[in-house]
Amino acid sequence: MLLRPVKDTEEDAETVRQLATAAFGDSHALKGDAPPEPPSPERVARSHERIRHLARHDPGGSWIAEDPTGQPVGAAQSAIREGTWGLALLVVLPSAQGKGAGNALLQRALEHGRGCLRGLICCSRHPAAVRAYRRAGFEVHPTMRMRGRVDHARLPAPDGPAVAGTARDRDLLDSVDRRVRGGAHGPDHDYLMRHCRLVVADDLAGSGYCYIHETGMVELLAATSRRLATRVLSAALLSLGDGVVAEVHDVTAGQQWAVDVALDAGLGVRAEGFLCVRGLRPPSPYIPSGTFL
Repeated sequence: MLLRPVKDTEEDAETVRQLATAAFGDSHALKGDAPPEPPSPERVARSHERIRHLARHDPGGSWIAEDPTGQPVGAAQSAIREGTWGLALLVVLPSAQGKGAGNALLQRALEHGRGCLRGLICCSRHPAAVRAYRRAGFEVHPTMRMRGRVDHARLPAPDGPAVAGTARDRDLLDSVDRRVRGGAHGPDHDYLMRHCRLVVADDLAGSGYCYIHETGMVELLAATSRRLATRVLSAALLSLGDGVVAEVHDVTAGQQWAVDVALDAGLGVRAEGFLCVRGLRPPSPYIPSGTFL
C-alpha cells in the first residue's frame, strides 16, 4: 500500500471526489437510504474547491492510498486550526476495505495532528469507522439528524436581531470559535462565505453565527449561549424558501436547544452517526461542519 499527498490540482480533487462518492454510496446502502442522485456540475465544482482548499491549507493532512498497481483505493483529509485538529474525510473503496488502507490513512492523518491538544471527527454509523476512532482514543457521542420542510408559521421568530454576515465579521466568527471549540476556523470561513448564507447575532448577551446552504443544509453553527444559538438557527431556517428541505446534522444530546428549534420548525428527528472528540468535551452550543468540524 502506497500513500502519497493530495496535490492542489483538479486531477487529484476529482480522484478524491470519486473515491468519496463510491465509499459514501456504500454507506448509504448500509443505512438503507436511497442512492444519491448524480451530482450537478456546480456540486462537482464545489467538491473540487473544498478538496483543494484543504490540500492547500493543510498539505500534510491530505493523502491518497494506492494499491500495488497504482490505482487509488482511499483518501483522507485532515486540518489543523489553532491547535484543534479535525478529520474532514476518510474513505476507502468497498472493494479495498479490510486490507489496511483505512488504518494507514487514519494513522497518517493522526500524525498530522500529533501536536494538537484537541481533536474532532464527525463519524457515520459504519461499525468499522466507530471502532477505528474509538481505538485511536476518541470519545464517541451519538448524534441526531433533523430533516424536513420548515413550517414558517409554527417556528417562532428570533428573539432579537440576526442579520446577514459579511467578511467584516471574521473577527467575531473566530472569537466565537475559540470560545466554543478551542480554535478558530480561520481560512475555512472564506470558503464557507463563498458557498453559504451567513447569519450573525451580536449583542451585550453574546455572539453567534450560522452558515446555511441554499439547499437547506446547516453547514456550521457556533454561539456563546443557547439563546444566541437558538436565535441564529431559527433565523437561518426561516430564511429558507417554502419548498426547501432543511437538514441539520451531527447534533449531540447536549444540544437540546437545537432539538427544540427543529421540532418547532416541523422537522423530523432521528438518531444517526457520532461525534468523536479527544481532549475536549463535545462543543456547545455548536453544530459542527462535517468537513471543517
